[in-house]
Amino acid sequence: MRAVLRTVDRVLLGLVGLVLFALGGSVLVIGLGASAPSWWIHDGPHDVLLSAAERTRWRDFGWWWPAVIAVLAVLLLFALWWLVAVVRRRRLAEILVDTGDGDGAVLRGRALEAALAQEAERTDGVERAKVRLTGRRGAPAARVRLLLAPHVDPGTALDELTTHALAHARDSANLTALPAEVHLQGVQHGAERVS
Repeated sequence: MRAVLRTVDRVLLGLVGLVLFALGGSVLVIGLGASAPSWWIHDGPHDVLLSAAERTRWRDFGWWWPAVIAVLAVLLLFALWWLVAVVRRRRLAEILVDTGDGDGAVLRGRALEAALAQEAERTDGVERAKVRLTGRRGAPAARVRLLLAPHVDPGTALDELTTHALAHARDSANLTALPAEVHLQGVQHGAERVS
């Protein structure tokens, strides 16, 4: 289903880009002095997109401008939603596990995220761990956020994460690699009283 949505997204994006490129290019070429065919919406370099008659034709109808503004607002919201959906890193729903028999198995992404986070939290000095899997089903990547206690050395915590939790997750899912982006943050604590 996700592959179909990705294909539809790419086709729609390509069509919108092609239409905008064709319209913008034609306006530019005609504006530079090229002759336009008789059926085209622009006649020459001094033609306007909307004539005075076209702009004022619907002035007497009270519903016209609110309808135009509503349609443009809906188009803007749809475009913003589409942009956020394309840019946002999606959580990986499942991972393909090579079982060696040719069939393979499917591992839920949230199960591996939970297991990785639990093992990371068992590390000394890690107060809290959040894990999010991204990438493709056959080649996942991890985004890990660790909240560290004040006494913990960040290098040691990172080494423990990579040699234990990430290595165990990679081995248990039979992955050749599990790249990770790790964000370390220290727990904020109040000032200590010195006596």
